[in-house]
Amino acid sequence: MTSEPQSLASEAEEAWGIGFASIGDPHHEIRDTCQERGIVNVFSNPDFGHLDSRPWASHLKGYFQPAVVAIASNSRVLYRWRCRPTRKNMSGAGQRPTAEYVWSQVENQLVHGSKDVELDESPEFALTDVSWFTFLSIMLAHGWFIRPKAFPLARKGDKRSARPSRMRRRIALFVAAWAVAFVLFPVGWVVSSLVLWGALVWPGIATVNRQFQNISEAEPPLRS
Repeated sequence: MTSEPQSLASEAEEAWGIGFASIGDPHHEIRDTCQERGIVNVFSNPDFGHLDSRPWASHLKGYFQPAVVAIASNSRVLYRWRCRPTRKNMSGAGQRPTAEYVWSQVENQLVHGSKDVELDESPEFALTDVSWFTFLSIMLAHGWFIRPKAFPLARKGDKRSARPSRMRRRIALFVAAWAVAFVLFPVGWVVSSLVLWGALVWPGIATVNRQFQNISEAEPPLRS
């Protein structure tokens, strides 16, 4: 299920060959129903234009954060997890529970469970998320160290977004250039240039910190 229109959901279903229905929920009707029925309360983001380099992207009421739910034929909840966006998981851009782990939890509930499961607060992830500092640095490199630039979704025919691995190489060259500058030029000049650069990029960093969510454990998801 996606917060984009059904046309894009169907296109992704066909392009990815996923073999099961992909449902568009741009008005968050399914999300709200899951909340009202006590199944799972999903966090969502306002659409601040993170995907503005992809004019086809459409999130009429913003986009919801990832969640995983498994429900038996008798309406018993077998598994549920939701992403709480924080600086530790790149505001929701980080890891998802592995398919093998989720399926093992579902199988266990089918055999041994008798009631709805609680929300999974510590699922098994495949990798460790990068720090917020690293995340910001990669976005800055993507924007050529002038402003942070997000990595938007790609569609067939779109120019491929730069890979994070390439941005890491760009960061290494950027740091090396400053190191060389400290060797070749007076320290005062280089420090002043760093201060000016910091002043140039800070508005973009402040915008990212404001728009990308960092939800505390006590804060509930907003209703759309």
